Amino acid sequence: MRKLLLFLFTWVLIPLLQAQTLTSPDKNFTLKFELKANGTPSYQLTYKNKPVIKPSNLGIENNGSPSFMNGFFVSETKTSSVKDVWEPIYGEQKTIQNNYNELLVTLTQKDQKNRFIRIRFRLFNDGLGFRYEFPKQENLKYFVIKEEHTEFNLAGDHKIFWIPGDYDTNEYPYTTSKLSEIPKLQKKATVQITAQQPIPTPSVQTPSMMKSTDGLYINIHEAALINYPAMNLEVDAKTFKMKSHLVPDAVGNKGYMQTDAQSPWRTVVVSDKATNILASKLILNLNEPTQYKDVSWIKPVKYVGVWWEYFVAGKSTWAYSSENNVRLTDDFSTFKPSGRHGATVENVKKYIDFAAEHGFDAVLVEGWNIGWEDWIGNWKEEVFDFTTPYPDFDVKGLAKYAANKKVKIIMHHETSASATNYERRLDRAFQFMVDNGYNAVKTGYVGQIIPRGEHHDGQWMVNHYIHVARRAADYKIMVNSHEAVRPTGLHRTFPNWFAQESARGTEFEAMGGLAPEHTTILPFTRLMGGPMDYTPGIFQTDLSYYGTGSNQRVNTTLVKQLAYYVTMYSPLQMAADLPENYLRFPDAFQFIKDVAVDWDDTYVLEAEPGDYITIARKAKGKDEWYVGGITDENQRTATVNFSFLPKGKQYIATIYADGADASYDKKPQSYTIRKVVVTSKSILKQKLASSGGVAVSIKEGKKSDLKDLPKL
Repeated sequence: MRKLLLFLFTWVLIPLLQAQTLTSPDKNFTLKFELKANGTPSYQLTYKNKPVIKPSNLGIENNGSPSFMNGFFVSETKTSSVKDVWEPIYGEQKTIQNNYNELLVTLTQKDQKNRFIRIRFRLFNDGLGFRYEFPKQENLKYFVIKEEHTEFNLAGDHKIFWIPGDYDTNEYPYTTSKLSEIPKLQKKATVQITAQQPIPTPSVQTPSMMKSTDGLYINIHEAALINYPAMNLEVDAKTFKMKSHLVPDAVGNKGYMQTDAQSPWRTVVVSDKATNILASKLILNLNEPTQYKDVSWIKPVKYVGVWWEYFVAGKSTWAYSSENNVRLTDDFSTFKPSGRHGATVENVKKYIDFAAEHGFDAVLVEGWNIGWEDWIGNWKEEVFDFTTPYPDFDVKGLAKYAANKKVKIIMHHETSASATNYERRLDRAFQFMVDNGYNAVKTGYVGQIIPRGEHHDGQWMVNHYIHVARRAADYKIMVNSHEAVRPTGLHRTFPNWFAQESARGTEFEAMGGLAPEHTTILPFTRLMGGPMDYTPGIFQTDLSYYGTGSNQRVNTTLVKQLAYYVTMYSPLQMAADLPENYLRFPDAFQFIKDVAVDWDDTYVLEAEPGDYITIARKAKGKDEWYVGGITDENQRTATVNFSFLPKGKQYIATIYADGADASYDKKPQSYTIRKVVVTSKSILKQKLASSGGVAVSIKEGKKSDLKDLPKL
């Protein structure tokens, strides 16, 4: 009997030895890792003793070789801690604290000749990051991923802000629902987009933002997406379990791996305060520092451009002529001009003059190059050559004109999703930019990807985007990518890849409109991974103004557009409206001219996803602060606590506010501007109109100016 009890005790003890526990530096998070009886890895996560992720399996299924799913034993564990500070080249903060406790678990499969993998967990004060690692070894050199089976077994039927799972687009409008409601809402949520490949099973994209009934805010995403497909999340509406669903390639495989290798980090950011989600730097901390030796040429940019007029004014197009079925070898000077081409010498000079007069760094010009006549929808490979201008666009003349005005021109490389064509021409295109004084490019990937059958978010294209960023760095060129895979913090590693679109941006205000709550959700979702080129600043929000027959409107007040320059972080900010509209409202335009694009510090004052956000930021290297507050379709009062200001000093605050009668759908251009004296003890209670906002600039003033102003 004693021997039997000893045997049972030993049998029970062995699985226990396979369990490991890790806590965050502040002790609020607890991670438990263990192996199930069949050797399947499993983890769970709690925050302040509340379950966040219930026991959830980990593993990777291979195609053509044994999988990393089960049959493991724990052969080694290591723990470590890191606490340091680093400085980003640009960003929301001058310094970022990196503080985590780490658990590294080595898992060995005895029946696979002791083949082993590692799972690395990092527990921060704001959440969890973990990834799979595949060390180089005799019995593991190459493998093909069939699917990753990472689970996120949630603790309840959370409220979720989501867009449908898709291989090709991130440009869906957001739906707010319970997890259990996703299956019945998925068809309605999957609106028509130019290039899309929706996942047929109930699924969502990351970053996925949720709120539990007991008040936890939970954000699931990924960090450092390199040489791997993007992750979607399949949703079990009955058990509230999410499971990774990777984007496949043209033959259905998910990833081609050669050791040493690793997956991206899977990230879970958690707090009982919504403001802490927006303040999290966990994703950035999980990305590697840049290896660029010289970063002096990477600068934040505020710009205008030949762009919005293509969507609303009805007078301009990207194409030079009305021809069709064109080839790059055609002589475009023989084509009859349509008379509506936007990228002409005369028009671009107007934008350059405007930029120079009002202190903007650059002018974006779209439609300057040949090929726009039949660029979309034909799955055509050689669409653009990126070096040949239309007959009415003088590259060298405009470059000289802009340089004399101390303004840069931003190059535009729309690829029409023909990545093969772009890669073949990439070096010539970048050399052309250098030769003509361009130091930044906006890339685009509208349409179905070539190589045919590949997807925007698959491994092949993920590697393409990174290749473009790396190659651009060789030419000291900054990249702003549109229609690319959603960001995962790689602007730390490749800082010249300094902005992306990768979500439904301002252009959709001219194509059906955006819901008033849209931009109160984006900072909790899309912007968790990195800066967005949202292209704000639309003052003429009623688009029937242009007489084109459109009854479309931008669903915000004018002041909400000002607030975006603070709430929608980007080191690349556009004043997107037509220059003449800014000249109609010069007092409001002053805020756009003043507001910074790089910051020393950020203070998230109040926030609730889908409802409202108020943020304050300190301009880089200046005693200037800017505040932006926005709301959804509901009127509300924003609270701005000025405690972020230095104590004992007085400042002049210029407050741009919605007028008493303002609303986004009736009187969007009603606003007021007033100046007051503020200190660190001041508190502003400001009414926001329906889909309205508030914007505040705070600067030092002369004593004579201060004494004539009311105190807040």
